[in-house]
Amino acid sequence: MKTKYIFVVGGVMSGIGKGVTASSIALIFQSRGFKATAMKIDPYINVDAGTMNPIEHGEVFVTEDGLECDQDVGNYERFLGRPLHAINYMTTGSVYQSVIERERNLGYAGKCVQVVPHIPEEVISRIRAAAKHDKADVMMIEIGGTVGEYENLLFLEAARMMHLEEPESVAFVMVSYLPIPAKVGEMKTKPTQHAVRALNSAGIQPDIIIARSEEPMDAPRKRKLSVFCNLQEQDIISAPDIETIYDVPINFEKDSLGDRLSQKLSLPKRKRDLEEWKAFASHVKRVHDPIRIGVVGKYFATGTFSLSDSYISVIEALKHGAWAVGRKPVIEWLSAEDFEKDPEKLKELDSYDGIVIPGGFGKRGVEGKIAVIAYARKKEIPIFGLCLGLQMMVIEFARHVAGMRDANTTEVDAHTTHPVIDVMPEQAVLIQEHHMGGSMRLGNYPCTLAENSIAGRAYNAPKVLERHRHRYELNNTFRDKLIAKGLVCSGMNKERDLVEIIELKNHPFFLGTQFHPELSSRPLAPHPLFVAFAKAARKRSDARMSTPKKNRA
Repeated sequence: MKTKYIFVVGGVMSGIGKGVTASSIALIFQSRGFKATAMKIDPYINVDAGTMNPIEHGEVFVTEDGLECDQDVGNYERFLGRPLHAINYMTTGSVYQSVIERERNLGYAGKCVQVVPHIPEEVISRIRAAAKHDKADVMMIEIGGTVGEYENLLFLEAARMMHLEEPESVAFVMVSYLPIPAKVGEMKTKPTQHAVRALNSAGIQPDIIIARSEEPMDAPRKRKLSVFCNLQEQDIISAPDIETIYDVPINFEKDSLGDRLSQKLSLPKRKRDLEEWKAFASHVKRVHDPIRIGVVGKYFATGTFSLSDSYISVIEALKHGAWAVGRKPVIEWLSAEDFEKDPEKLKELDSYDGIVIPGGFGKRGVEGKIAVIAYARKKEIPIFGLCLGLQMMVIEFARHVAGMRDANTTEVDAHTTHPVIDVMPEQAVLIQEHHMGGSMRLGNYPCTLAENSIAGRAYNAPKVLERHRHRYELNNTFRDKLIAKGLVCSGMNKERDLVEIIELKNHPFFLGTQFHPELSSRPLAPHPLFVAFAKAARKRSDARMSTPKKNRA
């Protein structure tokens, strides 16, 4: 069977759900027995996402084979329930880099190398290679940015060329926004009409419009879009705001999106089977009792706004864990810098059922995170550290339990006499040589678990594989002294003798991982450490709720 390609493009503005749309359509075809996969195209000159600012671009996701990529690849994995790889992602920078390297090696046999057709041809080659690698029947290709921008024109040109070559195997879905201005009081279709015209100017006519808005689209608006955008009404799918993204594929199927695309791509009609997904979505709706989780980060603020995209995988993994233990997650953002400016704010942590210290880089907010960890340790509040979070937990323990008062990471203080967190030797060479992009310890590495530990009981396995993204590690010079004072190193990379998991005994949940477990959590298969954390938070919530209100912290 020839692979079918569905391009997903955005209209009017960014951030309206192209990634969730691509993920949902991929799931719909997978539920019908097709081998579905997905690819993200980012229009940035960056070769990968690793050097992008998380506040501007959102979370950097890491594949099993170690590529730093866009957060939408995480969406694809969560919906499809399986890992994707480096081949499922490209940027403008990576495409140009490949073309230039090929030209330098006489790969074009003396031809003048041009932006068109050689750049689109490289894009097409990568799309087909990914489809072949994944043995895909249906491949979703999400083109980043918004139609009308000059940055993604070459990717639209590649899509147009593919459609010209195989019109029966290529379809286009536009995800567009229909605003409802408060002072006007009605849904406006004109921005989407202009977006379709812009797509038409690139030689592409959308087959489907996903109409994103605050409210469901009514019949008059659907008719107007049908007439002015040259689509049948049943090819315009209303996509109003909903409670969770996991309802999206179910809602799409209510409007027979899978049938419409199958018909356009001449795919055989197959029975729908979203029953397991529907059962999960139904369970989520029935969960009402909350657990309150505070995420202490430093990548939230952009002007006067707070963004959650910087930690999207952490947030989704927290949801998966909470839902798995029958609780509704109430997740709140806490700025690490606020605890540095005002230590009295630490008392507010008493009202949380669990605290998460996510990953990050640099010294900003570090002392605030350490203060939060100290408070949670002493007050026995469940706390979960991820990557930098583990490093901060080690520093806090070293300072306040092991007596190393100036303990620190050399990332923050190169002159500390107790560098309990230090750069890995091979990473120090890379830093010195200014070889930074794509050079961290990335991707899957094995971790051996200690029996009768929190981690060992959670995984219920002797050895696991987890994804990494870091340059700094627990310094083994200090390991024995920390262990002697009560730190438990419950996960180890035996090949390199590196600490991967730390925890404390006699604490409800004090655990940190050097890796990123959030990257491999799935709605239908929550990560075991996030489930264990949610159980500890649920227990604290139950205890707090059973305490008379006047005695609660």
